[in-house]
Amino acid sequence: MHISLVVDPNDYRWQLLGKILNIFEMRKTKKIIAKFTQVKTAINCIKITLTSMFFSTRISHVVEELRRREDLREFLRIKEEEVPRTAYVYTFLSKFDLNSFISMILQILNSITKKRQRNTKLIVDCTDVSVDINWFRKPVKQRDLDGKAYKWGYSTKGLFVGMKLTLVLEYPCKPLLFLLHPANRHEAKIFQEVMDELKRRRIVRRGDIVIMDKGFYAYRNYLVGINEYRIVPLIFPRSNFNIGRLDGILSYPLSIFGSKMLEKEIRRFKALKAKLMNLLRRWEEFKAVRSVIEDVFKLAKSFGLRRLHRYTGRSVYKFAALNVLLVGVVVALGFREKRVLQRLAEM
Repeated sequence: MHISLVVDPNDYRWQLLGKILNIFEMRKTKKIIAKFTQVKTAINCIKITLTSMFFSTRISHVVEELRRREDLREFLRIKEEEVPRTAYVYTFLSKFDLNSFISMILQILNSITKKRQRNTKLIVDCTDVSVDINWFRKPVKQRDLDGKAYKWGYSTKGLFVGMKLTLVLEYPCKPLLFLLHPANRHEAKIFQEVMDELKRRRIVRRGDIVIMDKGFYAYRNYLVGINEYRIVPLIFPRSNFNIGRLDGILSYPLSIFGSKMLEKEIRRFKALKAKLMNLLRRWEEFKAVRSVIEDVFKLAKSFGLRRLHRYTGRSVYKFAALNVLLVGVVVALGFREKRVLQRLAEM
């Protein structure tokens, strides 16, 4: 049973959704979309999809309500003759090139948020993305998932079948990047992949503090973070962590000895190492900073990311992109405080 989408201008949810959809009436947003596809078609399909995510309902239900309700069409600014068929919305999203779609979403998100500040804190974390498979009714074995995008995985809530979403935030909670990995990949093993993507997109900068939880913990990741990416990898240590051992492991990369600015490179390395060692001695002070991303994940899951009725990597990636856009717009509108994010997640 789906809820009726009766527009109420006095309802907090409809007011928030109206502000979110208004970004697609902005000229700069339309210019970005025009670089990738036909503007009007894309905006109508994205509005319908975001509305379905916002109310955790199906796209087909939003389309049906649009055909029935004039007030909803006026709210979404879609004319009666422009209301697409449900199949058309899915076809539009499926035919959109994946890389182009992600680039478009990230450009829209960057256009409505403030530019990055210098020497900021980046927060990186992963969450489970379950697909809609009833494995209690029909047991699913690992070999049954060969060749599929989703795998068996384990999270703090237990076993699940799906994928793993890695999100990168600029503190306090501006989304900068998201990646999808198989559910059975350990966070410590995807550290370098995440950092490579941050470097490729020119998001991470020299001297940035990158905060990660214990899932990414490995002595090698501290060394790689400083030597290859010139960042301060504040990965929360496990109980068996030995700071003396790490001090001995952290050494100059051989590549700097071929540099024409050897002394400068050595000073940079020593500064990054000293900063990392100082932060690791008081890493517990950063628990509150990292916890913000958990509230962002709760908000994302309240927008339909909790259990997906999608089964290919492409479709999940596109849905996750729209989900990140939705969360990013909410943050850009000023809903940044921890208590506000928690309230929205429970909405």
